[in-house]
Amino acid sequence: MQVIGIVAEYNPFHTGHAYQIKAARSALKDESAVVAVMSGNWVQQADCAIGDKWMRTRLALMGGADLVLELPTVWATASAEGFARGAVRLLDGSGVVDVLSFGSELGDVKALEDLALCLDSPASQDEMVRLAGQGLPFARCRQKAVEAILGERAASPLSRPNNNLGVEYIRALHALGSSIRPMTVLRRGSIHNGVVFGRDETGAPLSGPAAMAMPQFVSATQIRLDLLEGRWDQAEPYLVPGGRDLLEGSTVGLPGLQRAERAILAKLRTMTAGDWAALPDSGAAEGLPQRLERAGRQCVDLQEFFDLVKVKRFTYARLSRLVLRAYLGITAREIPDAPPYLRVLGFNGRGREVLRMMKERAALPILTKPAHARQLSQEGQRLFALESRCTDLYDLCFAQVPPPGREWRTGPVVLEEVRYGG
Repeated sequence: MQVIGIVAEYNPFHTGHAYQIKAARSALKDESAVVAVMSGNWVQQADCAIGDKWMRTRLALMGGADLVLELPTVWATASAEGFARGAVRLLDGSGVVDVLSFGSELGDVKALEDLALCLDSPASQDEMVRLAGQGLPFARCRQKAVEAILGERAASPLSRPNNNLGVEYIRALHALGSSIRPMTVLRRGSIHNGVVFGRDETGAPLSGPAAMAMPQFVSATQIRLDLLEGRWDQAEPYLVPGGRDLLEGSTVGLPGLQRAERAILAKLRTMTAGDWAALPDSGAAEGLPQRLERAGRQCVDLQEFFDLVKVKRFTYARLSRLVLRAYLGITAREIPDAPPYLRVLGFNGRGREVLRMMKERAALPILTKPAHARQLSQEGQRLFALESRCTDLYDLCFAQVPPPGREWRTGPVVLEEVRYGG
């Protein structure tokens, strides 16, 4: 049995994710297990996930994954490079993964490997330093550096988000000297973060025949929009069978970051430039912490905060991640060099077999119960405590706030039956 590794947010799990799992298994032409490394309660878009990590784990297991491991928040909320490196280290540390499968707009793993090699070359690194000195955003520096070496056409895939993330997975594999083989599945349907239906040109919800013209695949962004705005019938065809019942039947409802906005603003108003400088990717060398402190003292809502801070070289995505990390209290010194444990969020019958293999081969301790965290190294215990804090702050995004401490009370999801997509 080969083991396929997949890195995902599953926010929420949908038909496009099931297609990727099916395509990866088909490419290997044998009975394969799927190990997913999934973001926890906070995601890279600096937002709360549409369902907590245990709910989304159950949906993933229903959709074809066999074992779900947690990508801790410190990497789940990082840039593409940090996100990829944290996830790949977990897959490599499991000791059982043979192939890393990811979706891409290009669908050509060799071309993505060439881009990864170019980005890691000294020539590319020198060019990026030169371009950064011109005040360009990081992503633009990156692409232009590759253009200078390989040409505009070869570098153009870096303008697409899934290609970009795939390149980072490959770079992370190279940096580790990992034996895991990269494999890409051509992304189908809506673009990443695309919203393709649900509103007309006036912003009103579609109805009648227009609402029935539904594409085969839509983005997770579209699905989240439909769920949050109550268009359950429109979202349901893209969820796993039974997914609507789980999400709609949640006793605490769906979370929304706007419910925590005042708590976030309270944090921003107390942040000094020194506090901002202590965060990862703080832009201290560019004078960003001073701008952030001033904006925190002046704004009355988050949109005004971003308006006060925004300049060309500081993207909205980067600023949003900084704000989220400020709220969660994630400083640079709290991020380990590498993940100190493998946290099991859930598994099915086949995943149980993979777990047995991991217990023999894994290079990291495996947590199948929260209580196991007390047996970790000091670094591991600190990270688990930080994760617990992040969950408590995530729970403020619900209309009905759960009692704190869920991280210590909640064990893995166990789904013995392999179901839809499996």
